[in-house]
Amino acid sequence: MNLPNKLTMLRVLIIPVFVFFMLAGFIPYNAYIALGLFVVASLTDMLDGKIARKRNLVTNFGKFMDPLADKLLVVSALLCLLVVDGGTRICASQTLSLIAIIVIVAREFIISGFRLVASDAGIVIAASMWGKFKTATTMVSICIMLVVKELAEFVPFISEVSLVIFWIAVTLTIVSLVDYLVKNMHVIRDLNSGKKKDDELAGFTMPDGIPGNDNK
Repeated sequence: MNLPNKLTMLRVLIIPVFVFFMLAGFIPYNAYIALGLFVVASLTDMLDGKIARKRNLVTNFGKFMDPLADKLLVVSALLCLLVVDGGTRICASQTLSLIAIIVIVAREFIISGFRLVASDAGIVIAASMWGKFKTATTMVSICIMLVVKELAEFVPFISEVSLVIFWIAVTLTIVSLVDYLVKNMHVIRDLNSGKKKDDELAGFTMPDGIPGNDNK
């Protein structure tokens, strides 16, 4: 296993430890420890891709595990935030928090499925700037929310700042999804057109009298 894949697996192994500390309110400074683990895991996400491209160490395993590890990390963090303190680390309404998380997770499933189908057809879809902005704001908002209650005692308006950044991330999630689908609509049409051609070929029968015709 090469170095980028080791970093990816390290990120996967960090996730359950992160979840434990995030939920372990009985441990002193558990939120700060969880934040440290989240930051380390996020840094491995930046490093593994850069190293893989720079050293030409891109593998099928990495293509599969790297985005999966990213989504596991983000989803785990958001679900923990929904549970801890009744979801108030995200916003005052747990219902709104849940809706926002569903939007973020749904976007990841839609884009991942879209990329998988396109990749199977030999089409590579690059990440958009909106998607990069979404990722950055989501990571920043999660980092703040992990310790927002602890920081609120001595950092004025940190809760309000956290809330604003989070809803910016949710907005960018929706914008990036729409942008992604609109810009790549031709891929959907091409894939659908290719399927129709395959169906037509599968149903093609040769006229009588031509070798290979099984219609008697």
